Amino acid sequence: MKVNHVIALLLLFTFLRLDAQTLPFGVVKNTSVEGITEYELQNGLKVLIFPDPSKATITVNITYLVGSRHEGYGETGMAHLLEHLVFKGSTNHLNIPQELTEHGARPNGTTWYDRTNYFETFAASEANLKWALDLESDRMVNSFIAKKDLDSEMTVVRNEYESGENSPSSVLMKRVLSAAYAWHNYGNTTIGARADIENVPIDRLQAFYRNYYQPDNAILLVAGKIDEAKTIQLVSEYFSNIQKPTRVLIPTYTKEPTQDGENLITLKRVGELQALACAYHTAPGPHSDFAAISVLDEILTNEPAGRLYKALVETKKASSVWSFAPGLKEGGFLYIGADVRKENSLADAQETLTRTLENFTNEPPTKEEVERSKATILKYWNLAYNNAERVGLTMSEYIAQGDWRLFFLFRDKVENVSTEDVIAVAKKYLKPSNRTIGQFIPEGNPDRTDIPDAPPIKSLVEGYKGRAEISKGEEFDPSPDNIDKRNKTITAKNNIEYSFLKKENRGDAVTASINLRFGTPEKLVGKSTAAGFVSMMLKRGTKTMSRQQIEDKLNDLKSTVNIFGSSSGAGIRIESKNENLAAVMDLMADIVKNPVFTEEEFSKLKEEQLAGMEEQLVDPSALANNLMSRLTNPYPKTDVRYVMTMEEEIAEIKALKLEDVVAFYKDFYGATNASVSVVGDFDEKLVTEKLDMHLSNWKSSMPYQRITNPYKDVKGTNENIETPDKANATFVASMNMPIGDSHPDYAAFTIGNYMLGGGFLNSRLAVRIRQKEGLSYGVGSRFNASALDESGSFSAFAIYAPENRDKVQKAFMEELDKVRTTGFTKEEFDAAKAGWLQSRTVSRAQDNALVGKLAYNLYIDRNLQWDKALEDKISKMTVEDVNKVMAKYVDPSKMVYVKAGDFAKAIKEDKP
Repeated sequence: MKVNHVIALLLLFTFLRLDAQTLPFGVVKNTSVEGITEYELQNGLKVLIFPDPSKATITVNITYLVGSRHEGYGETGMAHLLEHLVFKGSTNHLNIPQELTEHGARPNGTTWYDRTNYFETFAASEANLKWALDLESDRMVNSFIAKKDLDSEMTVVRNEYESGENSPSSVLMKRVLSAAYAWHNYGNTTIGARADIENVPIDRLQAFYRNYYQPDNAILLVAGKIDEAKTIQLVSEYFSNIQKPTRVLIPTYTKEPTQDGENLITLKRVGELQALACAYHTAPGPHSDFAAISVLDEILTNEPAGRLYKALVETKKASSVWSFAPGLKEGGFLYIGADVRKENSLADAQETLTRTLENFTNEPPTKEEVERSKATILKYWNLAYNNAERVGLTMSEYIAQGDWRLFFLFRDKVENVSTEDVIAVAKKYLKPSNRTIGQFIPEGNPDRTDIPDAPPIKSLVEGYKGRAEISKGEEFDPSPDNIDKRNKTITAKNNIEYSFLKKENRGDAVTASINLRFGTPEKLVGKSTAAGFVSMMLKRGTKTMSRQQIEDKLNDLKSTVNIFGSSSGAGIRIESKNENLAAVMDLMADIVKNPVFTEEEFSKLKEEQLAGMEEQLVDPSALANNLMSRLTNPYPKTDVRYVMTMEEEIAEIKALKLEDVVAFYKDFYGATNASVSVVGDFDEKLVTEKLDMHLSNWKSSMPYQRITNPYKDVKGTNENIETPDKANATFVASMNMPIGDSHPDYAAFTIGNYMLGGGFLNSRLAVRIRQKEGLSYGVGSRFNASALDESGSFSAFAIYAPENRDKVQKAFMEELDKVRTTGFTKEEFDAAKAGWLQSRTVSRAQDNALVGKLAYNLYIDRNLQWDKALEDKISKMTVEDVNKVMAKYVDPSKMVYVKAGDFAKAIKEDKP
């Protein structure tokens, strides 16, 4: 052998040894793609590491390859029920909700057909990361999954099931998919059947847990401000001691047979809105057809150019139309839904829907339609990829399909989709015999679709390297002092205030918020409906661009512009990247300064709004919250603060004319009283020039005067609303308080409310009403206080089964009385204080939250030293301080209570 060959081999061997020495024992590095690196432990656990120093947070996400697809007979909903029980405690983490709250985390767990995942986002620190890894490693194999927890949580999950039963569209989707799948578990909803939820034996649930919650069936992802080498070392410390199980997981093998005729179903329930839906069987997510199916999905229902949108919404045959085609591991589906107002013909809408779909191949999509749809999909892919937290959670869907690298391959495949590809999948899948709407139709010569299997995943991802990483951004400290130090405020032309916080973000991301304020309390009376329509009409066309051209331009710029409006102001939120920000600001200015309010778009918007309002006429949550707003804000119709009934809102929408909308825009819109905040990567000089150019000479015709919100003493009352045939009920409670955020008692009540109804499942209300008694899936409380008026409000909410109405209110009042009389313990307070302080850091680390805060601070003339002072005050507070303030204000007898549900039926069924 030649000497130089020997030297080369020795150098290679030395390199490999050095590389191996940098990793913990038993850990191997598998591959890296665009900033994400996969490692594997000896026990089979795969680990994805994704460093992103641009935000001071870390996301830990663990995905288990088990979902509703893996459930057996009598086990529907088991994977989801198990997700709930895994929050109930493990050997070394007895009170997981409390720990999550103490660490200020943003956590959750989700279940879908092919996977279950658990995640928490928290302030970046080594201590927090160790805690999260210890938590996930412990509950992987040491969760209690106890009978007592099942007994209480079963009713919570049943309540979650019942909440879905309130929506006609939700129930219709269950029926359509169950009819579409004769055998495969994709035909079962993840929430499961009510009887299975109520009766599943604990030993079957425990066996399910032990079988699937194992390291060789899990993928752990750690993303955010982390050191890669230190992180994989910590992962090894916490997970390597879990032994690889000896059991062998048997792959699911049920395959849905080829559908041999159109299915038709009919659902009849109480409601004010008709719904129409259909489903087609499609290829699995990893299949080569799926990218083209995604583009087809977008072409069908996007707004305003979608084929079905034009055929149904623009003709007023439907008020809205939507669709989705999930990427699943096995043969999936394209689902299309439409809402039809009761006064319109459902048969006519169905005929139009099916005709449009069947004629798709006869009228093939244009290149423009295909490219527009691709641009939309790729825009949202890029926006997700620019955020490590979003990547961490989105990755679960691709892990469930077979491999995380499918995330990048999906992007690559979408980029390469051609018009011919879309036509081919339309011909292949959009057939009557492959559709589920309604009835059986015999055919002499059936034309059927065979759904292909997913190809071997290894052949797709082996050797895949991806592209060059995007810019990572800087390590940013989200402390109030650092934010104030780096934030630059300017009073520009026309007295417009600017707040600029420059920082290097991942992917050069930048977020901007523009806030316009206009009108006086006297001039704005009776104009709330017109004001709302103005903000919704602005993106529907300008003097130079159509609605579709606006959407196409935003897709080209990989950016979003969202506009929100009320009677006294409007907000504009921009999400983009540095290189495109100037162009997006030009587009934004064209949208808000040069709108064309067409009769066609106005008519479509009225239909959409009427359909939404009419659906809410029988919705318990909407009715309860509307009545609560009216009771706690008792203003006359002659006052701008008057709260309309839902019937009044519908009447106003019906009576609204286009000239009313145009008049409101001309009379009030302008930037005379405006503030702007920008956070992220941007050229300050260029942004200032653009803002000055677009806003400085745009003046409001009328002056601005703030609408005040003084404290109003409202007497306690107890109201019930009947909503027939609704399986889920709503409870809301509220009381007005003479406290603004500068009041001496504000800080104490803030942390008191956090312990009473905030946090993650460990507040007093959650522990009592959800954890112990199993009465509600969602329960909590809120405390809001004005920065400009000495007024605030304390409120609470819960959803529940109608028969539990009195139990929920009784439990709520008893917990309030305990807070009032005995107060909180020092242990509760110390844990809550630590969690609340960390949650503030997590919030400031999110650009969307930070940009809004900076914009509002301009308006109220504050900086983040106010936040620092609040946090300092709470950090030095004692539990006695909190208990004194809570006892001073909390009084169950002074609360306004509103409950909405089918109580008459519950009472009738309860009688012997």
